[in-house]
Amino acid sequence: MSSLNLVSFDACPFVQRAAILLEEQGREYDITYIDLRNKPEWFLAISPSGKVPVLKVDDTSIFESAVILEYLDETTEQGRLLPSDPLGRAQQRMWITYISNIMGKAWQLQSSSEEEPVRNVAKEIRGHFEELAKNISESGPYWSGENYSMVDASIAPILQRLTWAETLEPSLGLFEGIPKIAAWRDALLARPSTTSSIVPDLEQRSGHMLHSMNSWIARNFAV
Repeated sequence: MSSLNLVSFDACPFVQRAAILLEEQGREYDITYIDLRNKPEWFLAISPSGKVPVLKVDDTSIFESAVILEYLDETTEQGRLLPSDPLGRAQQRMWITYISNIMGKAWQLQSSSEEEPVRNVAKEIRGHFEELAKNISESGPYWSGENYSMVDASIAPILQRLTWAETLEPSLGLFEGIPKIAAWRDALLARPSTTSSIVPDLEQRSGHMLHSMNSWIARNFAV
């Protein structure tokens, strides 16, 4: 079995996607944390974009989170999360890409220093949630119903962070009036792979980081 080392920044939701999948699969892996403000030369040599995550498989490096997820899914000895039929796989990949765009919006919401941009992007995110709600399984608790999928692993980190954002600024109302998304979020946040894929104090670390960036939603965070 190949050795797996996930190169990571401790607060990155894209890294957490890969960690969630590794936890779901019960695979042994190591994590190497780097400082994105002072990227080591060895990291830049294996990540041309300078981004995390990178997965080192023995001496070979893989970058881009979606590619890492598919590699892990294809090499697992557990049940695969992507469907076996091409159309089903294409549909999940489509929604994973859609969710990646939401992740960018979520960072804007968390990091903006002014209220108006935060309110505007919150409306955009709610619109994305309403679209997702039209397509999620009616039976729940996960995207495809009872069975956990790659879409679930892909969105869990951002639902977690947006929930934290609402603890900082409850008036955002990101999940208000969208019960299917709220229930989906609750199921994913309660799943052991979500909680075990982060450092224990990540919520506090994130709050400190956002406050230091003059984030509007973290303006009252107790440092």
